[in-house]
Amino acid sequence: MFDEIRFNTIDRLPNYGFAEVNAIKMAARRNGADIIDFSMGNPDGRTPQHIIDKLCESAQKDKTQGYSVSIGIYKLRLAICNWYKRKYGVELDPESEACATIGSKEGFVHMVTAITNPGDVAVVPDPAYPIHTQAFLIAGGNVAKMPLPYNHENFELDENEFFTQLENVINETMPRPKYVVVNFPHNPTTVVCHKSFYERLVAMAKKERFYIISDIAYAELGFDGYKSPSIFEVEGAKDVAVECYTLSKSYNMAGWRVGFVCGNRKLVGALKKIKSWFDYGMFTPIQVAATVALDGPQDCVEEIRKNYEHRRDVLCDAFAQAGWEVAKPQASMFVWGKLPSCVGAMDSKEFSKLLLTKANVAVSPGLGFGAQGANYVRIALIENDNRIHQAARNIKKFLKEF
Repeated sequence: MFDEIRFNTIDRLPNYGFAEVNAIKMAARRNGADIIDFSMGNPDGRTPQHIIDKLCESAQKDKTQGYSVSIGIYKLRLAICNWYKRKYGVELDPESEACATIGSKEGFVHMVTAITNPGDVAVVPDPAYPIHTQAFLIAGGNVAKMPLPYNHENFELDENEFFTQLENVINETMPRPKYVVVNFPHNPTTVVCHKSFYERLVAMAKKERFYIISDIAYAELGFDGYKSPSIFEVEGAKDVAVECYTLSKSYNMAGWRVGFVCGNRKLVGALKKIKSWFDYGMFTPIQVAATVALDGPQDCVEEIRKNYEHRRDVLCDAFAQAGWEVAKPQASMFVWGKLPSCVGAMDSKEFSKLLLTKANVAVSPGLGFGAQGANYVRIALIENDNRIHQAARNIKKFLKEF
C-alpha cells in the first residue's frame, strides 16, 4: 500500500547529476587512492583572520547565544548596502531592499518558493548551476531552457544571440515566462557580461513584464582587469530585479553559510516573509563576523582573487603541456574545459568517470549542468600548484592511451 504513495515534488527532481562520479571518488579514497579533486567549488583557503577573530569575540558574549533574526541583524543588512554603495555606487535600503540569507543558495530557493505559483515559467540558460533550475520545480513551477550563447575563446556572452533566443522563448512559451534567471560570471561556463547586457535585459523585462533574478556569486573574482557589473548599476533595475550574492568565495567563508538577496521590494519582502516561518537566521556571531568581512579591510579579497588568477594560469598552462588545451576564463573559480579531441565521441560523464579511475583526477561532468555541457567538464581551482602539476602529469599519461 505505502509503495503506491507518490511524492510529486521529489518525483519531479532528476537524479543528482554528479552522483556517479562522486560515488567513484569516495570509493577510491576509501581504498587509499590519492584523488586530486577539482570537482567541487569548495574554497581550500583559510578565512581571513580578522573575520575569525570577530566570530570568536562575539561568541563569548552571552547576548549573542539566543535566537537571531531571520532576515539578518540590522548591522549586517547595513553592511550589505554599504558593500553595494562602495563597489557599485548603488543605494539600497537595509530595511526593505536587503535580506541576509544562510548562504545564497538558501536565499534563492526560499525566494523562489515564496514567489512561484503552480505552473509559473522561469527561463534558465543551459548549462546552469543546478539549483537555478530545480528550485522552480521544487516550488511547483516550470522551466524553459535556452542555450547560453557565448564566445568559446574568451567566454564573453553573445548579447545579440541571447536576446534573440530569449525573445523566441517568450513568444513560444505558454504561459509567458514570469522570471528570467541570469548568473554572471557564470557557473559553470565562466562566461562574463558587461553593463550593456543588463541595460538591455532590464528594458526587456519592463516591456515583456517578467522579473529578473541575478546571481553574482563570483563578482569579485575577475581576471586580466575584468570587473563584473551589477544589474543595479542600471537605472530602474530595482523595479524588476533582485540580485543574490555569497561571501563563500571572495572571503573564503563557504562553510559559514552567509549570503544575501537585494533589490526589488516585493520579491525581497516575499523572501523575508517566508523566512520568518522557516528559520531564525544565522548564529548571531556569524552575522557579526560577516559584517566585519563586508565593512572591514578588503585587501584579503584581492589576495584571494589573485590566488585564483594564479591557479588559472598554472592549471591552463600545465594541462596544455599535458596535451589538453583548455581556454583561460576571465572570471570565477572554475575552468570550463572542452573535452580533449583525442577522446572522440565520449561524453563528459563517461570522460569524467574514466579520468577519475585511470588518472585519479576528479572533475565535474558538464552534463550535470545541462545538455549543453555534454562536451565539457568544470574544473575548480581548489588545488595548489604542486597538486595541479601532479594532475597534469597523470593526465598526460592518461591521454597517451587514446
